[in-house]
Amino acid sequence: MSVIASSRSAGVLFSGTRFLSRALLAIGASLLLALSAKIQVPFWPVPITLQSMAVLLVGITLGSRLGALTILAYLAEGALGLPVFAGAAAGPAYLMGPTGGYLLGFLMSGAFAGWAAEHGWGRDFSRTVPVMLLGHVLILVPGMFWLAMLLGWSKAVAFGIVPFLFATLLKSALGAAIVAALWKMVAARRAR
Repeated sequence: MSVIASSRSAGVLFSGTRFLSRALLAIGASLLLALSAKIQVPFWPVPITLQSMAVLLVGITLGSRLGALTILAYLAEGALGLPVFAGAAAGPAYLMGPTGGYLLGFLMSGAFAGWAAEHGWGRDFSRTVPVMLLGHVLILVPGMFWLAMLLGWSKAVAFGIVPFLFATLLKSALGAAIVAALWKMVAARRAR
């Protein structure tokens, strides 16, 4: 079960109608994704950002459906030209550039992370780390295939996978710690 989007947790954390609270969650999560894109280590052809961790957290906390819809909304915002991506550019051409495969991977990994959380894999640190790691794989693999079409296989691996490995481990551990802390907050609120 996801942290926030479950019916019990949503009632604990937010009041009001179910639709309104979920719409506000999706808007807030979309803003989180945009902000996480701006926190980056410049690298070519794809910058290292906090986005992959944020995508997985969106999936885990909102669940597979709302998480995927939120990520789709984020991608649509960027496709429409809003400055939500890591670079200064946006629009349909940006989606076709070097980061296009990673952006597609966001949708797959967010939906996977939500599904995993709905099936009990997102409640504590030890059960969240595998979700975070596999979720990152679901981002990196389409990114690598996309880059291979643009740059060739050797450059795709050298520039699209290798530089991200250490950061992936760090972001997976940090994301798992954040999820564990969120569940502790939910448990404390339920106890009141």
